Amino acid sequence: MIRVTLTAAVGALACLFAGGVAHAQGVTKTNILIGQSSPFSGSNKELGEDIREGLQAYFKQVNQAGGVNGRTLELIALDDGNDAKRSGENARILIEQRGVLALIGYASATLSLPALPFAEKNKVAFVGPFTGAEPMRTFRRNVYNIRASYADELEKIVDFYTTTGMKRFSVIHYDDPVGKENLAAVEVALTRRGLKPASIGTLKRNQTDLGAAVSDVVKAAPDVVIATTLYKTTGDFIKSAKKAGSGAAFASISFVGASALASELGDQGMGVVVSQVVPPYARNSIPIVREYQAAIEKSLGKKDYSFTSLESYIGAKVLVEAIRRAGANPTREGLLKTLDSMQNFNVGGYQVDFSPSNHNGSKFVELTAISKAGRFAY
Repeated sequence: MIRVTLTAAVGALACLFAGGVAHAQGVTKTNILIGQSSPFSGSNKELGEDIREGLQAYFKQVNQAGGVNGRTLELIALDDGNDAKRSGENARILIEQRGVLALIGYASATLSLPALPFAEKNKVAFVGPFTGAEPMRTFRRNVYNIRASYADELEKIVDFYTTTGMKRFSVIHYDDPVGKENLAAVEVALTRRGLKPASIGTLKRNQTDLGAAVSDVVKAAPDVVIATTLYKTTGDFIKSAKKAGSGAAFASISFVGASALASELGDQGMGVVVSQVVPPYARNSIPIVREYQAAIEKSLGKKDYSFTSLESYIGAKVLVEAIRRAGANPTREGLLKTLDSMQNFNVGGYQVDFSPSNHNGSKFVELTAISKAGRFAY
């Protein structure tokens, strides 16, 4: 009796262990689990929703064509409310409890950094974070960036305005490590041209009273105000500065969430420049844009395009291609090795280039301007 009981117990344990290993790798007989944490509530929820929509549009397209080696892609998306502590806990849940194969589409460096210890510990690929911040671009074994850096974007903005003869630049940034790095990147770009900021507005990430910062910037009478903050802060700042009489041009990096900023500004947005790290979503002469437009329209039932969802669509395509190349039974470690080998991968007019020693896949930057009805000119 004892022998039978032990044998049965060992057999049950073996089955449980085998099932646990399969689940822990994020790959079952029928599904491949992919994890995301982004703000789906709070003031930045539009950004998180845009990211999720781009991911889902590509995953649906792949699933409708038969999936990856017969498996359906399943996105598990958790709300972090733009809170770093929650984003870290979400990573733990996604990796250690839900057993995802990879993470994708975290909405900022602030939200990404707390997730990295869990990704590194469990050898999970962390693909396409929505940030160009330096802490995420310094080489990390698990992180694969699809986009250019904020420094690349800020250099492009400063170059554009200085070639038109503008010399007085003000900067607004968050009082956190990423915000300070963005300020430093502007200062470097200005120094190359023998310039320095006319004024600097330092803001807390959840600050709503912008009066003092707006007043300081307006007093400095800048030609250009460069914003490195999210869309709600940036939109409120621009509206307040204009109301206070500022005649400056306004520019922002892609971190802002371009479509969300245009919506926030309404008719006061015309002429605001936003740098982009993917091609314009309206330029359907580019194959990836044409493919994206069709997928978004099919997924959402409407032509609701944005730079953000295009970027996440591209990220999803890169990740899925890596999963395909990883073989019939992809593993977490195998996926990392496959991503390392994806050199000069053309997703359709947009190139991503990884290697074992370089995980920064692109330096593409293009400037756009908000035009009538919240559209973008380029």
